[in-house]
Amino acid sequence: MKPLKHLVAALMLIGLGAAPLHAQKIKVGYWTSGFSLGFGTVMEQMKFAEQEGLQVEWVRFGEVNGPTRAIVSNAIDVAFAAPSTNSIGIAADGVPVKIVLATQIAEAQIVALDGSPVKAPADLKGKKIGMTPPGSAAHALTTAILERNFGIKPGEYSVAPGNEAQLAQFLTQKDIDAAVLRSVTLAQMSDVKLRRLASVVDEWKKLTKAGAPPILAVTIVYNAYLEKNREAVAKFIVAARNALQYGSKNKAKVAEMLEKAANMSAQDARAYAEQWDNAYIASFEPDDIASLKRMYEIVPATSGVKNPAHDDSFDQGPYKRAKQIK
Repeated sequence: MKPLKHLVAALMLIGLGAAPLHAQKIKVGYWTSGFSLGFGTVMEQMKFAEQEGLQVEWVRFGEVNGPTRAIVSNAIDVAFAAPSTNSIGIAADGVPVKIVLATQIAEAQIVALDGSPVKAPADLKGKKIGMTPPGSAAHALTTAILERNFGIKPGEYSVAPGNEAQLAQFLTQKDIDAAVLRSVTLAQMSDVKLRRLASVVDEWKKLTKAGAPPILAVTIVYNAYLEKNREAVAKFIVAARNALQYGSKNKAKVAEMLEKAANMSAQDARAYAEQWDNAYIASFEPDDIASLKRMYEIVPATSGVKNPAHDDSFDQGPYKRAKQIK
C-alpha cells in the first residue's frame, strides 16, 4: 500500500498548489530601463509564466541592447520585448534565433508647443525636430513618415537626437521646434501645453495601407532552446497574453508595481500605467509579421543595414499553439 500512499500524497501536494515536479526551465532577459519595463515587471512580479508550469530565471538588463547581445551569445533562452529591427537584423545576419511574438507598438506623437508657428506636419520643413538617434526603429519610422506621407526629405530639416527625457526638455526650452514623443511621456508633461501634429501609428497605417501598427519590440528565442522546448515557448506566450490582459484591467496595481520596481513617483507611475493599452500587445498574426518586414525594409535607408529579412526568422508555431492553450 505504500506506493498508493505516496501517490495520494503527491496528488495532495499538487492540489495545494505545489510547483510541478518537472517544471520546464527558461531563462528570460528584458530591459528594465525603457519600453519593456512595464510589461516585464508585471510578467515577473505576478509570476504569469510560473503559473503556466515554467521555472523562470529572470535576467534584467540596464541597457536596451543587453538582451539582444545576451541571446546572441546564448547566455539567455529568450529575449523579451527586444528591439524589433535589431532582432530582425541579427536573424538576417545568421544568428540562430527566431522571432515568436510582437510585444510593443511603436507608439509616438509628433508634437510642438501650443502657440508655435508649427501647426501641421508640412510646417516642419526647415525646422529642428527632436527624435531618437539615427539607427533606431523610431527614427527610421519618423523619417519615412515625414518623407512618404508629407513630402519632407531628411535633408529638409535638422534632427536633435536624444532620449525621451532630453527631447521633452529640449521642447519645453524651445531648443527644438517639434519632438517625437511617446504618449507616456506626454502624459507626464501634463503641465505643458502641446499641439499634436501627427500620430506615428496612424501615419504608419496610411503609409503601408494596412491595419497593423508598427512594432517596436518582439520576443526572440534561441533556436537550440526552441527546438527542444516548443511547448515551453508556447506557455511563455500564454503568460505574456495573460499579463497583457491583467495590465489592461488592473492599471492601479501596475502603477504600484512600477513605483517600487522603478522608483517612479506615484504620478509618473500612474501616467505610465494608463498608457498600457496603447503600448503593449501579445500578437503574432500574419499582419504583424508583414508590418515587421515592412519596418525592416525602411531601416537600410537610415542605418545602412544590408541583409534582407528572411521568412524563416519568424516562427508562428509557438503562437498558434498558445492560442490552443486556455
